[in-house]
Amino acid sequence: MGFGRKTKKMSAPAEGQNRIRSETNENLRGVIAAIITPLNRAGAPDTVVFRALVRSLLSGGCDGLNVLGTTGEATSFSVAERRALMEDIAGAGLPLERMMVGTGAAAVDDAMKLTGHACELGFAGALILPPFYYKNVSDDGVFAYISEIVQSLRGKRFPLYLYNFPALSGVTYTVDLVRRLLSAFPDHIAGLKDSSGNLPYAREVAALDPRLAVFPSSESCLAEARSGVFAGCISATINITATLCSNAFHRQDDRALAKAIAVREAFKDVPLVPAVKSIMAHVHQSADLANVKPPLVRLPDSLRTSLIAEYQRIIHSNLG
Repeated sequence: MGFGRKTKKMSAPAEGQNRIRSETNENLRGVIAAIITPLNRAGAPDTVVFRALVRSLLSGGCDGLNVLGTTGEATSFSVAERRALMEDIAGAGLPLERMMVGTGAAAVDDAMKLTGHACELGFAGALILPPFYYKNVSDDGVFAYISEIVQSLRGKRFPLYLYNFPALSGVTYTVDLVRRLLSAFPDHIAGLKDSSGNLPYAREVAALDPRLAVFPSSESCLAEARSGVFAGCISATINITATLCSNAFHRQDDRALAKAIAVREAFKDVPLVPAVKSIMAHVHQSADLANVKPPLVRLPDSLRTSLIAEYQRIIHSNLG
């Protein structure tokens, strides 16, 4: 596969841009891909291909990466597999300061172990789903969960990003809860990724504290991110729209933004992770990139073919 090897330098934050809670996290802003996790034939993370993808995305427009998130199928891997992938990334000399890693788990002990390991290895922060098995849990229960993770860090100032995705987790980081967590743990709560699709909610969270880095999950937010309302965007489809999104965010290229939004819209009615992996397999000419971990399944050939055709149409169109 023709993956690039160089990583691009970060552009300076725009004047007035929301500042994140630590200097380290100035690297985590802008265009962030929720990177896929390539699988080997045994169904485990393929670390060699993963490293190549990291380099390709960072050289192709991404300011940062969200490793082992929803798109990375994190909750389908064991704690040992997640730790091993994190260790491989850290040992490969890749720029950890530009990567947040998903460490949320249904069991708080698993989340503590993964978060502590991410901290020890030197990642820029942890992205934490709320505990996602029991539904209708109270804010008090979720607060207790985050509190135990913070306490397990034993005073280490490691940035934590809350991951709001109620459609899958069944649990919401309510605005009141985020406010409470900010008050209780000001040296740890660095931001929030919002995959709810509710931009008014994301704006309300962002307004709680100008240092809080809020990342909606749709490229459509990049226009507001340019003005400083949001810190950027973390999206699955940035795996395939990184250059467009970089131009949209850093160069204020509205034509590129229109194309990136159109690509995202093309994924609206298809299973997102298998679909993104199918396009990645097409772009990088590697059929194995389309492999997914159960319970996900690969796209049917007919759907994959039509999605690729729509992607190509948009990329070569005159939108904007």
